[in-house]
Amino acid sequence: MLMRLTQLLRSKKRKNSDMENLQEAIAKIESHERECSIRYANIERRLESGSKRFDKLENMIWGVYPFIVVSVILAKFL
Repeated sequence: MLMRLTQLLRSKKRKNSDMENLQEAIAKIESHERECSIRYANIERRLESGSKRFDKLENMIWGVYPFIVVSVILAKFL
């Protein structure tokens, strides 16, 4: 889309008002792309921190398994 607008902007057949509209549209699209880039960087950062928390929870769960096995074995002998 941006390439098409750029091609239209470069076309010499366009009127002055059309050129202004195209420049405004391109500016809005570029602004939108900058905002999306920031937004997606923040989303990626949040997903990474969530992944670290899940790793911690997984390690805690694996740590509980030996206690469960030992308590079952002790229950059979007592």
